[in-house]
Amino acid sequence: MINVIMHGCNGRMGQVISELVKNEEDMQIVAGIDVVDNIQNDYPVFTDIDKCDVAADVVIDFSSAKAIDKLIAFCEKNNLPVVLCSTGLSEEQIYAVSDLSKKVAVLRSGNMSLGINTVIKVLKSISKQLADAGFDIEIVEKHHNQKLDAPSGTALMLADSINEQLNCEYDYKYDRSSVREKRPKKEIGISAVRGGTIVGDHDIIFAGTDEVIEIKHRAYSRKIFANGAINAAKFLSGKEAGMYDMSDVLG
Repeated sequence: MINVIMHGCNGRMGQVISELVKNEEDMQIVAGIDVVDNIQNDYPVFTDIDKCDVAADVVIDFSSAKAIDKLIAFCEKNNLPVVLCSTGLSEEQIYAVSDLSKKVAVLRSGNMSLGINTVIKVLKSISKQLADAGFDIEIVEKHHNQKLDAPSGTALMLADSINEQLNCEYDYKYDRSSVREKRPKKEIGISAVRGGTIVGDHDIIFAGTDEVIEIKHRAYSRKIFANGAINAAKFLSGKEAGMYDMSDVLG
């Protein structure tokens, strides 16, 4: 049995994961961490992570960037692997996560869905050919009006997967309104839309002369991210220290 601590248990994703884990025969949530304890859960909830004294095998994190510093310290102190799903991390936090991975297993991903990670594989196979042929690259992401960070962690993950194939020569452009100038060739434009209850839409556009290629991903339910996080936790439990991502889970 894999024992899980759910970090951010009373958030939207934390509650979806909590419900889905109830159907897992080889996994259970033994404790939750959340600054707000206003929901009845089947496990004890700690508003201060330092007060959590429940033994576990792995942490699933769906919280926020402001909670990551204490999470890193907690996982290092307790030698706990962590599936890190929070986005909007600062450069200092990213370095701290990298340092943590030298001591415990860390799986970090801006998106846990099978679909998005399949899209990334496709992008890695076509981006260089299209860029060399002169195609401009744009990413448009859409999310609900409660999302705090922009652009999304998924949009940045998609852009990074493209740029890796281009030897990281392309700059990212987040806002075209500040400068009136012709679009440079070596650029990946990233646009963010916030509205309503959109779970997560991502469009990758390759615009060439007289032709356009678009790759789209639509998330209709948070369950796709929850299932990905659950599978990642199963993969990570018992793993040696190191940095992992969803490509490792998918094989």
